[in-house]
Amino acid sequence: MTRLSPNVTAHRHGALLELRSDNPPLNLLSAPVRQGLAAGLRLARETGGIEAVVLTCAGDSGWSGADIREFGRPMAAPDLPGLIALVMQSPVPVIAALAGRVLGGGFELALACAARIAGPRAAFGLPEIRLGLIPGCGGLSMVTRLAGTAAALDLGLSGREIGADEALALGLVDALVPGDLLEAAARVARSPGAGRKRIAPDPQAVERWRAGPGRKLAGQHAVAEALALIEAAAAAPDAPFLPATLAAFARLEAGWQSQALRHLFAAERKVRDPGFARAEVAAPPVDLVGIAGAGTMGAGIATAVLMAGLPVILHDAAPAALARGAATVARNLEGAVARGKMTEAARDAALARLQAAPDPAALAPAGLIIEAVYESMPVKCAVLRQLDAIAKPGAILASNTSFLDIDELAAATTRPGQVLGMHFFSPAHVMRLLEVVRGRATTPVTIAAAMALGERLGKVAVTVGNCHGFVGNRILLRRQEAAMELLLEGQDPDAIDRAMTGFGLPMGPFAMADLAGLDVGWDREGSAGRSVEEVLCEAGRLGRKSGGGYYDYDAQGAATPSAEAMRLIAGFRARHGHDDAPPLAEAALLERLLEPMLAETGRIIEEGIVLRPADIDVIWVHGYGWPRWRGGPAWWREHRHEAGA
Repeated sequence: MTRLSPNVTAHRHGALLELRSDNPPLNLLSAPVRQGLAAGLRLARETGGIEAVVLTCAGDSGWSGADIREFGRPMAAPDLPGLIALVMQSPVPVIAALAGRVLGGGFELALACAARIAGPRAAFGLPEIRLGLIPGCGGLSMVTRLAGTAAALDLGLSGREIGADEALALGLVDALVPGDLLEAAARVARSPGAGRKRIAPDPQAVERWRAGPGRKLAGQHAVAEALALIEAAAAAPDAPFLPATLAAFARLEAGWQSQALRHLFAAERKVRDPGFARAEVAAPPVDLVGIAGAGTMGAGIATAVLMAGLPVILHDAAPAALARGAATVARNLEGAVARGKMTEAARDAALARLQAAPDPAALAPAGLIIEAVYESMPVKCAVLRQLDAIAKPGAILASNTSFLDIDELAAATTRPGQVLGMHFFSPAHVMRLLEVVRGRATTPVTIAAAMALGERLGKVAVTVGNCHGFVGNRILLRRQEAAMELLLEGQDPDAIDRAMTGFGLPMGPFAMADLAGLDVGWDREGSAGRSVEEVLCEAGRLGRKSGGGYYDYDAQGAATPSAEAMRLIAGFRARHGHDDAPPLAEAALLERLLEPMLAETGRIIEEGIVLRPADIDVIWVHGYGWPRWRGGPAWWREHRHEAGA
């Protein structure tokens, strides 16, 4: 064994020279790894009797890609493109023999080798698109040549990982070996690439992709650069690819979209720290969850907890509601089986962990009880008083409120330190965001326990302060108010929605209101046409569920602009003396919608409602569909001028 660098060793096996990388925990291609591999290639050239070089990784690891900490800084030689060039130019054939995850630049390094051997647990992917980048060393071109245009479009623009079986089927791996990779590499080294079929390029596939899936990704710079490279590789398979790739990577790395995505990547990791040292406030794990209220939210939360492997006691005072809630949980779990999220055996085990309890006293053993009842302060306070009397000492009481004052709710109990908000987003078993709301008295241990439970449920849990609407809904309210102001000025609701979807959100304010139901919070008996939504509800237009709201809906739920809704809106405007304003262009509508949101974002930061401004970005990306490539409201507020907005 010869040590070539702190993270690379060389091992001679007869005519094979194995170069082994060991850079835990992710085996990134950091400078010492690159330098050691380059030294090993030089050693192979200078040592007699070496017929092949085999690149391996220690244990069951693989190269997890470039070291993002080196981005934007001077790169130590050789950089990754330089190392890949050395591999491709090596007079001694280089074989990659990989057992673990091989991602990004690591996959490009493997693709540059004369052949690739994979263990059964190996996985491969090009995730750079998720950071607003492209594979910087020609990975897109190499995949296009080895596996075809369709494979390059799939892997390069989705960022997904594929297993060793799929990589073999695509032609990206030459052999799949359950046993000794070195022995297999020795066999392949005698005739690297033997039997490999060249896939015919399909330049038209790029245009078909643009007209299909690509429509949802319009405006993203990395997508445009990736398509251009794939198209060029399909049109001229033997042309050099590194110069164009390096130029495109440099443009993207310096661009605002990649900066936004890299910011979000870091922000999603920072929210795991709720602002105190976890070692100082180690909380006992929650091993049994109680839920009071078996409606849509209660059943959704119960589903999420069951899918995480924990037992649930679901209580509702109304027997019919409890039965409906238990049936909803069963349907939710069946849907998870249908989507491939769990097996039938796992579903049966989850249902066995569910206890439907008509008696609230059954909640007593739970370490954490979540109330998910009607959004009313008197109702929730009454439920929390009851739970406080039932719950064991030290048990946490959580409210699933979307807007209400956590301090007032905590004051209804004798344990305000163990009370907090856990605002799940609907559907709770699907949506990943969880706002963990700290009250004035909430203890760090309580927050830590709630955050740990959120992580166990697979949620993106974010600690926020107590205020009306917390963070997500507080900003959303400003957008809804701005949208209604525009509507009352005579702007078309569909045009207002298109301004939001054109920005990159999945739906606009009026489509979202229809989806939620215009009758949420509507007082049927006291309704008197005081708002547009009261008028629509009085006309039976309750939203998507009734076939009509701001839009008309067909049996499949597809929306079309509604003449009837426009007639009702026009009548309301006329009765209340609203003058017609000239139609605004999309850019002007967007500004009117965004500015109140960004102003509210600034106020939330100033008031200390969030621990970090970036927490707002995580909330809006995961809870409301803010486009990742625009960073989030806090990032956009500071950087939108760089994007020309």
